[in-house]
Amino acid sequence: MTAHHQDLAVLTAAGSALVLDTSGPGLPAVLHWGADPGGLGDPHDLLHALTPGWPVASVDQPVPLRLVPQQNDGWTGRPGITGHRDGTHPHLRLLLSEPVATGGTDTDGSSAAGGRLRIHSTDPVVGLTVRTDIEMDHFGVIRIRHDITNDGPGVFTLDSAACLLPVGDQATEVLDFTGRWANERRPQRGPLHHGLTLRESRRGRTGHDATGLLAVGQPGFGFRQGQVWAVHTGWSGNHVHYAERVPEHGPVLGGGELLGPGEIRLHPGQTHRTPWTYFTWSGAGLDGLSDRLHRHLRARPGHPRKPRPVMLNTWEAVYFDHRLDKLTALAERAAEVGVERFVLDDGWFTGRRDDTAGLGDWGVDTDTWPHGLGPLVDRVKALGMQFGLWVEPEMVNPDSDLARAHPDWLLTAPGRPAPSARNQQVLDLARPKAYAHIADRLHTLIDEYSIDYLKWDHNRDLLEAVHNGASGVHAQTLAVYRLLDELRDRHPGLEIESCSSGGARIDYGILERTDRVWASDTNDPLERQSIQRWTGLLVPPELMGCHVGTATAHTTGRTTPLSIRMATALFGHAGIEWDLTQCGEDELAELAGWVRLHKRLRALLHNGTAVRADHPDPAAWLHGVVSEDRRHAVFSLVQLASSTDSVPARIRFPGLDPDRSYTVTICPEIQPTQAHPSTAVPWVTQGMIRATGSVLGTIGLAAPLLDPMQCIVIEMQAV
Repeated sequence: MTAHHQDLAVLTAAGSALVLDTSGPGLPAVLHWGADPGGLGDPHDLLHALTPGWPVASVDQPVPLRLVPQQNDGWTGRPGITGHRDGTHPHLRLLLSEPVATGGTDTDGSSAAGGRLRIHSTDPVVGLTVRTDIEMDHFGVIRIRHDITNDGPGVFTLDSAACLLPVGDQATEVLDFTGRWANERRPQRGPLHHGLTLRESRRGRTGHDATGLLAVGQPGFGFRQGQVWAVHTGWSGNHVHYAERVPEHGPVLGGGELLGPGEIRLHPGQTHRTPWTYFTWSGAGLDGLSDRLHRHLRARPGHPRKPRPVMLNTWEAVYFDHRLDKLTALAERAAEVGVERFVLDDGWFTGRRDDTAGLGDWGVDTDTWPHGLGPLVDRVKALGMQFGLWVEPEMVNPDSDLARAHPDWLLTAPGRPAPSARNQQVLDLARPKAYAHIADRLHTLIDEYSIDYLKWDHNRDLLEAVHNGASGVHAQTLAVYRLLDELRDRHPGLEIESCSSGGARIDYGILERTDRVWASDTNDPLERQSIQRWTGLLVPPELMGCHVGTATAHTTGRTTPLSIRMATALFGHAGIEWDLTQCGEDELAELAGWVRLHKRLRALLHNGTAVRADHPDPAAWLHGVVSEDRRHAVFSLVQLASSTDSVPARIRFPGLDPDRSYTVTICPEIQPTQAHPSTAVPWVTQGMIRATGSVLGTIGLAAPLLDPMQCIVIEMQAV
């Protein structure tokens, strides 16, 4: 709920609280973000109780953390907003210009969980006005943004604008992520020192190495225990995340767009709106963070509500070898195993025989498809499947009709082309004519073939991006957002996947206008276990594409059993990326059984609470999904490597109702392929047992001894 006492503004929801000192005349200072303490008592007593002493050898006053930190308050860390007027007025002194406005009541006038604050401030000397919006949803997720307006004479150049909040001084460890192509979201963890833990992306997209979620927490925090605070910048261009601690103040988390030199120049009366920055606290470890974030996304009006169709994507089945007979046979085999959406990947458009030519020429290649895509589309739809198509509208090959006709449409400085990447340059969609051309081609394709789904790819970084002589990433990102929004408005029901050479564009900015993310270009299940585990902190399973690939992964060369490939792809928006025409009858039967299992569990997997166990053996992972009412659950035990123990550690199942009794069964559709006698623990061999949620969660069950790359899937139903 929202409460606004004299000198205090308070937002609370789902056990989380944000408390602001609004006594003025400066911007509100954040007194607390974290656990909801319940009643706050007398506001004046609280303000006195939380006012620190003066820092030694610093300013002659306590140093608050205001919503836009400024040096005038004694803050020596990263400032909240920086800019200048032709080199003058480099420091802001923002003061409240209006009383803090509150919101967040239901239509009947009753108090709602969470709420909104709107804070107006101004610096009349610099000539700048800032409106700060703070929203807390019903699940305790906070998001903040600024509207920055130039009220003075001449141009104000905005250099940076961040949103930040303080975290509890219990936080002594920091967790962030890095990665590369086909190896995204690799965790790195260490102590939170004094100074700056800074993660910047200058790639023009989110990036394979993007942290996604930067978290700090109590010593030893895990998936199920410890207080944790986290920040996420909801922006698909250059961006920043950071944790900072200065001697005069406890730790803070911040994030925002990373602006290029002179990228935002505000003329008199112009306003710049920052992207939303998201903040989440949990008293129950990382799973508590992901639960809040998943609920936040699921509450959006545009969140997918229908069952997520099981997909087949043609990329690893045929690559660029597009032949109608081959693809028709593949579609027929896909329908036989239960696939519901067939997606034709790269290679269908003019001049596209490999990745060196054709990007930008979005017409069907008449040599490969003399009768257009119609015969394939008609067959796919006659088989009862939706039809999807791969596109990469933001890019262009120099060897294309578009690039030859319009070299001025590239996102580069004239005469200074950016380095080539995957034989591509970037198309400047902020140019109205380039935007209109691409939009027209996409609308035409969608209408002509009744396309249900676009796999929207983005295969290179935006290096030396220049638009109209200035830094161009900001304008390009907004243009892409506008194009995606236009497509969805013009074609109701169209779904769009965000793919970016795998998982290089996964953020809440792109997810406002897409329905799925491709987590990685690797379908190697061992790599995918880690990628999906950590991507899942930010993204719920129904938005995360997970495919069963070929036995030998083309990205790693590793050969893995079908059982672990199916178990890994089960826990997401499931699909297949495999030439099914080359499969044996036994493999097809197993795949069909897996598809039936996924469809049976789909409502649970895509609406339940994702949980991960803090399992004592790092060679094995246990994760699952528990239904909202905690009556139904499914878990997967995955052996990543050989254990050092000959008798494995017990498996304890998180998230169950301790007072309920459950039947526990092994899903027969996914079985280990080796015949290791030690897998024969009694509860597995007898097929079904009953146990209470308390026993399952605290004492646990004896674990079977699995060989590396083996797994079991366990279903639980309340009795």
